[in-house]
Amino acid sequence: MHRVTSTHETSHRVFQDHPEVLARIFEAPVLKVDPADGDSFLLAIEAQTSRADDKALNWPFYMAYPSAKFELPVLLVAICRKRSTAQWAAGPFENRVGPWLSQVTRPFVLGPESVPEITDESAVARQPALATFSAIVHSESRGIEAILHLLARGMRSFDKETAGYWSELLEVGLENTPARDTWRAAQKMVASYFPGRGTLIEETFLEGEAKGRVEGRAEGILRVLEARGLGVPDSVRERVTACTDLDLLDDLLVRAVTIERADALFDEVAD
Repeated sequence: MHRVTSTHETSHRVFQDHPEVLARIFEAPVLKVDPADGDSFLLAIEAQTSRADDKALNWPFYMAYPSAKFELPVLLVAICRKRSTAQWAAGPFENRVGPWLSQVTRPFVLGPESVPEITDESAVARQPALATFSAIVHSESRGIEAILHLLARGMRSFDKETAGYWSELLEVGLENTPARDTWRAAQKMVASYFPGRGTLIEETFLEGEAKGRVEGRAEGILRVLEARGLGVPDSVRERVTACTDLDLLDDLLVRAVTIERADALFDEVAD
């Protein structure tokens, strides 16, 4: 079964909503699905996080099926975060019987060596799609920390909605890599121009962040109880939503999974 990763999903989202990313990387308009000066073709995007020998068999199918169904040629693009994976993914992958070569698959690889690093803060504002995609591709490169801090600063020029979109898309694409934690920390740093100085802006940001965590825990507790079919009395609901102790909320979340009645949620909790 083909597992769709967050990087895979994010790459599809970036290319679907922002085809200029491909044009910028390849510097050729013919890479669009419906180019003005060439024949239409299909773009198959595969996020490859590590070497997988079964892809030598799977990738030809990924290309042949849509090509036969829509009667269009297919370009297979493999997106790789590691240089070693990118070198392997370039193939060629041959289907051979004895001396007879019947089929060859040659993916077009986008990896750390082919996708430029974003080193100009102003480029983030001009080309947020390329900047986001570049950060995902370079998420396991040595310079990723500097890249992410640059992106965080560059997004200061965005309105709240735009910044939220690109920030969340990048976080999803970074998956469970250490770069994801770096990105979250970078966003906190740029919330204030003087981090660690206890300014009003910084305190307001941190208070808002803590409030969000508390509200999220409380909502999670109530959802667990409701999902288990336990009726939640108003008194319990009000007590949960009024609680601001994160440690206590964590304990209540564990209890919400095991208790038999919602009104027993606070029974073993010290006031």
